[in-house]
Amino acid sequence: MSKSDIDSNKKKHNKTIRWVAAIFLTTIVISALISFVSAELMAVSSMAVAFVILLLIVLLGIVFDIVGVAVTSADEKPFHSMAAHKVNGSQQAIRLIHNAERVSSICNDVIGDICGVVSGAAAATITTQILVNFEFTFPRVISLVMSALVAGLTVGGKAIGKTYAIGSCTQIVLAAGKVIWFFQHIGKRSKNKE
Repeated sequence: MSKSDIDSNKKKHNKTIRWVAAIFLTTIVISALISFVSAELMAVSSMAVAFVILLLIVLLGIVFDIVGVAVTSADEKPFHSMAAHKVNGSQQAIRLIHNAERVSSICNDVIGDICGVVSGAAAATITTQILVNFEFTFPRVISLVMSALVAGLTVGGKAIGKTYAIGSCTQIVLAAGKVIWFFQHIGKRSKNKE
């Protein structure tokens, strides 16, 4: 093995370690933030609002799962044509596809798993509210029903989402690219105003 091969392998190894460390820290920060916000909101919310928060957390996980699958399924060629016609978000979509492995890891694993954990905690909070407010002969049934409901919504939603993501990957990746483009241009405008 030549010195350049050794150096190249070392660089790849270091890049992988940095990526894993970044994902680890990002997961901790995002998880803490989502958990804190959802716990604070649920603590002061009625049961109906708590259910809506739970559904939003599940929906967030499904949406990010759809984006992750779409990015790994999409073909790059249509986005080059869009970029030539200066379609907003097309350059960002190309970057997403070039980094499909990382985008999928962040969307499916980081955000998806965080939403799974937080939705479980939210379901436990709702279960507690139900048991405090109502009398049940078999309280464990409520806990089982809530767990099953969250699991069913998450798995069913992701199954439907994956089918949609594969069939409409170009539109989904372009939409994700447009969202990124929008936030990049908002940032540029605020800098220009300063």
